Amino acid sequence: MSKQAQPIVVPRLATLWALTLLSTAAEAAYEVNFQQPATLVAQEVYDLHLWMMAICAIIFCLVFGVMTYSLIKHRRASGGAAARFHENTRVEMLWTAIPVVILIGMAWPVTKTLLVIRDSSNADITIKVTGYQWKWGYDYLKGEGEGIRFMSVLATPQDQIDGKAPKGEHYLLEVDRPLVVPVNKKIRILTTSNDVIHSWYVPALAVQQDAVTGFIRDTWFRAEREGVFRGQCSQLCGKGHGYMPIVVEVVSAEKYAAWIAKQQQEMVAGAEDKDKVWQLAELMQRGEAVYGKNCSACHQPTGKGIPPAFPALDGSKVATGPKAAHIATVLNGRPGTAMQAFAAQLSDTDIAAVITYERNAWSNKTGDVLQPAEIKAVRR
Repeated sequence: MSKQAQPIVVPRLATLWALTLLSTAAEAAYEVNFQQPATLVAQEVYDLHLWMMAICAIIFCLVFGVMTYSLIKHRRASGGAAARFHENTRVEMLWTAIPVVILIGMAWPVTKTLLVIRDSSNADITIKVTGYQWKWGYDYLKGEGEGIRFMSVLATPQDQIDGKAPKGEHYLLEVDRPLVVPVNKKIRILTTSNDVIHSWYVPALAVQQDAVTGFIRDTWFRAEREGVFRGQCSQLCGKGHGYMPIVVEVVSAEKYAAWIAKQQQEMVAGAEDKDKVWQLAELMQRGEAVYGKNCSACHQPTGKGIPPAFPALDGSKVATGPKAAHIATVLNGRPGTAMQAFAAQLSDTDIAAVITYERNAWSNKTGDVLQPAEIKAVRR
């Protein structure tokens, strides 16, 4: 490198290092920091994190500073000689008392924050969150919106997942139906699971609670500002673990009331769909959408599956055999296999549509048309 080039390159390198090490913008770009807190508890957690990091950094510098000084100052090459001594009561008391004081000083604010995190009493709205492989079910149990129930499924297109299309802005962090809650309301979350252990985790809300089969666990949050907050299942819950995002949309009281009204209208429309006589084309269109959200992760969009764990539906005995066996499999699942029960996840109309689709898609041309009434009769 020529002497003329050096004055240009060095400042650029120095600027790059300064931006990387000191700039909060650079930290955000590299995603090494916490998400911006949206609740008071999340802000407390963030502040505690910074304080603990500072304390640990000071201790690190002191310990390694003394150690480095001792190695250099008292090395054998400079004439240092090892001292011979036994216990020193005063020193031993100091190196025991100082860490105890530091630990108590750290534990006190942490314990106070943990107690606040665990206090889910006096909630304005209670929502039950059920983990499934690989989606979330939301049931509004108490407060505004009581009775609303829906499933939330990954909305990232399969082409993006397969690398056939450019990745979207919220790749693997987008859903078809987000959890909607009002701002400045205490939301109690009850978590459970339908199969394996999941974990409902939204960093900006400082909420993380495991969802365990057969147990109900609770947590809560109160969002201080409107916005869309994203998270993921933080347990290794199986092959599709990375396809289980969480999206919480915090809205104003007016928008929340409008959302409730819309959901209630859709529930009424869904009830009417159960009595409708559907045509094959209508069921195929709806069934393809249901299949894409609930079945394609295992059985693949092509219906070829991933044998032996996830058998093919294209040409299978189930999809081309008796309708009763196919309905029973979708409703009740198959114990001991990855095939889960969809009776509690899908409506009669959706189950009728997806079974009709599976029996008429790909090379399966049975011509069978299932109606919601048939599914309803089997449920009984």
